[in-house]
Amino acid sequence: GKSSLFQQAVERVNCISSTQISLGETIVVTGENHRFIVLDQIRELSSIDVKLLLESEGKSTAPALTLAALQALKSGEDRVLVVTPADQTLSNQDAFVDAIQKSVHLASSGSIVILGIKPTGPETGFGYIKKAGPVGNLGEFDVAGFVEKPDLATAKFYLTQSEYSWNGGILIVRASVWIDALNAFRKDILNATELAFNKSTVDQKFIRPDAALFEYVPSESIDYAVIEKCPGSKFDIKVIPLDAAIVTGK
Repeated sequence: GKSSLFQQAVERVNCISSTQISLGETIVVTGENHRFIVLDQIRELSSIDVKLLLESEGKSTAPALTLAALQALKSGEDRVLVVTPADQTLSNQDAFVDAIQKSVHLASSGSIVILGIKPTGPETGFGYIKKAGPVGNLGEFDVAGFVEKPDLATAKFYLTQSEYSWNGGILIVRASVWIDALNAFRKDILNATELAFNKSTVDQKFIRPDAALFEYVPSESIDYAVIEKCPGSKFDIKVIPLDAAIVTGK
């Protein structure tokens, strides 16, 4: 297309508003060296309100989401966060919007929701989600568990089983629920990230957590830190199926 994968991701999540869903600002977590590229690309889009959280070094996705959750809570409102990678393209925008809108309603009641992408082949580059139980009122299922990126034989087997879907890394969760779950499973990440965030400096649209403190934040993914530990815990986790071809830039 004519726009970057990053711009497509921003536009996708800014298309989910409805009579029951109001959009807040878009929070982009990126590196210091990418700040002007990101800002220039945002300016090419129409009427997108954005804040940029600048990491002094990459610490994987759990600290990144924690920064965004802390920023969202700073306003005094406990917003639902729609969390997405910036390197994907999806084939069915309408299906995406429908799945996200349903997920927002579930997340507003306290659930952690992930999108389960319908597999189109024996992909070894994605992790897999295993669903369980009957379908809910919004098309959701309980999550039985997660499987890391499988070998080809295992991926071919999953393709024959209807309960498996791809984990595309799209997560919908209230900011406070993410903080509570991280506090339960990886308090060290929460404490270190919060220290750096609380010492942030603000320069117009740029928010910089303290670099010296951020150096001590443990590097960990969203999945390893929290999501894979949720099934069977006090944190309710659901999967909403998404029938849309997905391609990642990685």
